[in-house]
Amino acid sequence: MQRYISADYIFPVSGPPLKEGLVVLDPDHQILDVFSAEEVRIKGIPGSETEKHKGIICPGFINAHGHLELACLKEAIPEKTGMAGFIKKILSLRGKFSPEQVSVAIENAEKEMLAGGIVAAGDISNTSSSFAAKQKGHLLYHTFIEVLDLDPSKALAVFNEALRLSAGLSSFSSGVLSSSIVPHAPYSVSDPLFESIRNRSLTYKSPVCIHLQESQAETELFVKRSGPIYDLFTSIGINLNYLPIAGQNSMKSTLNKLPKTNVMLVHNTYSEKEDIEWAMEQFNLPGPKANLFFCFCPNANLYIENKLPDFNLFAQAGARCCVGTDSLASNHRLSVLDELKVISKAAPQISFQTLLTWASLNGAEFLGFESKLGSIEKGKKPGLNLISDFDTGKLRLKPESKLKKLC
Repeated sequence: MQRYISADYIFPVSGPPLKEGLVVLDPDHQILDVFSAEEVRIKGIPGSETEKHKGIICPGFINAHGHLELACLKEAIPEKTGMAGFIKKILSLRGKFSPEQVSVAIENAEKEMLAGGIVAAGDISNTSSSFAAKQKGHLLYHTFIEVLDLDPSKALAVFNEALRLSAGLSSFSSGVLSSSIVPHAPYSVSDPLFESIRNRSLTYKSPVCIHLQESQAETELFVKRSGPIYDLFTSIGINLNYLPIAGQNSMKSTLNKLPKTNVMLVHNTYSEKEDIEWAMEQFNLPGPKANLFFCFCPNANLYIENKLPDFNLFAQAGARCCVGTDSLASNHRLSVLDELKVISKAAPQISFQTLLTWASLNGAEFLGFESKLGSIEKGKKPGLNLISDFDTGKLRLKPESKLKKLC
């Protein structure tokens, strides 16, 4: 039986919002049609058949960046330690939890994402601990198998282990789950390892992401060869001579090592106008079609560094942006709506239509899910979220805005 759903506004994302619009679904939640209020009137669709909601309806969210396998670290790491302190704590806690504890935490984290209207995720994996949950198909996942090691002599072994994990995921899911091999951060991957990642991505046209410009300590490490990350790595015996010659920040030291495929730079907390424009120029150079995305995880930025990116700089540059939740090691909740509230408060000039594009269609396009998800269009099955307590006059989120998953 067909389902008719209306609200104060429908935000298809692929087009402008429709006041008192209507979405028609088949029994499998696939969209059969989307109508404006005028089209509803002309077609004479009976109001008695329509579910009418207060608030706005938008497509299911895409969590472009997360770490499911760190869900067991919820509330385990103090806030505002800075990146070096956060890394040190992660290193000390790795391996402290049983497989059963990790599995239960992952299952609960996924349930939280589902309840929060998330329909797909780009998830970082360093191990196979999340594979069983992903195989169940509750969410659509693209897994980023993350590698890190600064020693060039270990690059082949590290990359081969990532290939083994990738093959294991494919075998585990009968080839249904997609994956990429990606670098962790500019300060944790050797040049030979970057080259292997780049070549594989170009061969398979797979998306790549990297944590970038996440902390002031990262900038100090690259520009001055000093700072908290430098001190931490030196104290644990990591040879920083493998890093590029000091002087350029991590953006300019790293971007040319990445493939010109779908590339997402994650966090961007300390990115400046010049960095953003320079990065976008590199991807606009002649050559194969490539797409550069910037991903924000604002609550994680506040949790670790107590600082937010300058969202307006990205909006003004016309950058393609996405939204993620990062991990429960660095966030209290896995809620894209909560992330949007933070962005909206920090950058009220950015329209809700733009924020929704960041939280849905852009993430779907980066992950390669745009044929199914990301916008309310005929033939897609994006899931529908109802956001209530919404300012329908100004078309803005309120601090008290709430979400209910409709399908």
